[in-house]
Amino acid sequence: VNVKRGAVNDEVLVRLASGNELAATITHESALQLGLESGTEVVALVKSSAVMVAGGQQRLKVSARNQFAGKVLRMVPGAVNTEVVIGLAEGLSVTAIITRAAVKELQLKKGAPARALFDASDVILAVH
Repeated sequence: VNVKRGAVNDEVLVRLASGNELAATITHESALQLGLESGTEVVALVKSSAVMVAGGQQRLKVSARNQFAGKVLRMVPGAVNTEVVIGLAEGLSVTAIITRAAVKELQLKKGAPARALFDASDVILAVH
């Protein structure tokens, strides 16, 4: 949607299929190499361990730029951590790896409202 150029980093706003916007901060050099400009189709990736989870749908006042509300689609518990998949609009989803203690504290379960949060600097962009 938009590329705001900076001397070191560029801020890239990406419109998702749902109509929501995702913010990414990448190096200026990377933005040039990828040929990013308004209208460029990109793939956005976020490592699951960089995704934070909050219970409920209400937007939180935190420094994480990207916040997406949805519902818990599934959870895969491990010995220490749990994989939590949050379903968003238009069939999109975000996967987070959080501690089992956090799952319990947030009272997460399948179908429960949840919010995925991550920083713009945790987004990796790629072009086709």
